[in-house]
Amino acid sequence: MTTFTTRDGTQIYYKDWGSGQPIVFSHGWPLNADSWESQMIFLAAQGYRVIAHDRRGHGRSSQPWSGNDMDTYADDLAQLIEHLDLRDAVLFGFSTGGGEVARYIGRHGTARVAKAGLISAVPPLMLKTEANPGGLPMEVFDGIRQASLADRSQLYKDLASGPFFGFNQPGAKPSAGMVDWFWLQGMAAGHKNAYDCIKAFSETDFTEDLKKIDVPTLVVHGDADQVVPIEASGIASAALVKGSTLKIYSGAPHGLTDTHKDQLNADLLAFIKG
Repeated sequence: MTTFTTRDGTQIYYKDWGSGQPIVFSHGWPLNADSWESQMIFLAAQGYRVIAHDRRGHGRSSQPWSGNDMDTYADDLAQLIEHLDLRDAVLFGFSTGGGEVARYIGRHGTARVAKAGLISAVPPLMLKTEANPGGLPMEVFDGIRQASLADRSQLYKDLASGPFFGFNQPGAKPSAGMVDWFWLQGMAAGHKNAYDCIKAFSETDFTEDLKKIDVPTLVVHGDADQVVPIEASGIASAALVKGSTLKIYSGAPHGLTDTHKDQLNADLLAFIKG
């Protein structure tokens, strides 16, 4: 396997396909680099170098007890980019990965970055607070934590068969394959790592990070996202990132990298080339 070791001794797995301008993908919770395969195989075939890592504690990366927070995730991404000496890179982050990309830019700047994309992403802040009344109440995330401790295998099946891909909506055509794919990736994550990541993706405020983004930025979100509701995320992020482009997918759920992959692939390619 292709791995590198971070400064705190964590082994991070990554896949690196093709050649050309580098496109770097950050995945969602509780998934891994495989969740981006539809986009990676498409863009690699279009002449780009596509790179995706398994976040610490997820997939094939090692499972440290500590460091399961957004600052460390962003620093791990920075070390991957430095390890491969990537320049003029396009960074795409899905869901939790969108937070990782935003925090990376907030902490490390855009010297190596040409463009960025936030796909169904968690910024600016998922949690409901006085300053963020459109967020989700803490009870929602406490419920996810409780379900994770009680039976995380069932939690992942319930998420995938319901709100993640929108299979609980009228007229939806559920895919057992997509459900199995989500579950398999989730169960490959360390239990402690995935548990800690719930706090990281829900309670981290990315407002100041978004304000620091000074490269062309694409924001893609489904207006039927039941996991990360669009008003407090995609729409709010697009308002904070100067000059960003917002694309709203009508009827699309959270997991649109799979359910709307052809539309997304075309939009990502157009954005990279534009």
